[in-house]
Amino acid sequence: MSKRILVVDDEQSISTLLKYNLEQAGYHVLTAMDGEEGLHICIKEQPDLLVLDLMLPKMDGIEVCKQLRQRKLMVPILMLTAKDDEFDKVLGLELGADDYMTKPFSPREVVARIKAILRRSQSHADTETIEIEDANQIIIGDLRVLPDHYEAYYGKERLDLTPKEFELLVYLAKHKGRVLTRDQLLSAVWNYDFAGDTRIVDVHISHLREKIERNTKKPLYIKTIRGLGYKLEEPKMNE
Repeated sequence: MSKRILVVDDEQSISTLLKYNLEQAGYHVLTAMDGEEGLHICIKEQPDLLVLDLMLPKMDGIEVCKQLRQRKLMVPILMLTAKDDEFDKVLGLELGADDYMTKPFSPREVVARIKAILRRSQSHADTETIEIEDANQIIIGDLRVLPDHYEAYYGKERLDLTPKEFELLVYLAKHKGRVLTRDQLLSAVWNYDFAGDTRIVDVHISHLREKIERNTKKPLYIKTIRGLGYKLEEPKMNE
């Protein structure tokens, strides 16, 4: 069965262009022209991926993204914006979008991004340097990651992670103790060159810290290595 993509954009020309190119790529495409309709269709149909414009009538893309995450719907989201504005991009990512593209864009690039997001959300085939216990669990302190089950726990509490946050956590966990540069994480988790814009990595790291660290200003698990990147490590008893 082909993957279902929901495109929410109030510009008919863009919606039609994306629908055509995505259908040519083998996807089943649903469309909506405003935020309220897009939210309703997404809740009802639960597509495999959502292409969401930022500026929409009735309800903007930020609010749609926020309401979906509040409902625990973790559908991957590719956000579109006509604004070359860092605030809008970062806010969208902070609310749970997995990726963003700034208009104008090529349909081919959109299809490539969607393929990368879907591929990464379903496959965690990287088996490098991991600590495994029972059914491919990765245990690091009180953190337990189950890549095969798409679940992660802190103590007994299940973590509420977006698809991209989970993929980032899995990659960090599989490379426990190793310093990973932002470019490495960008390439491995997002699976394409993001034009050198590594802020997307920083935003997702910040989100993970909020969910697994008791004190985000003094993280025990995800450490920043100044001038290099990040590493996930076993918390030290004296910290």
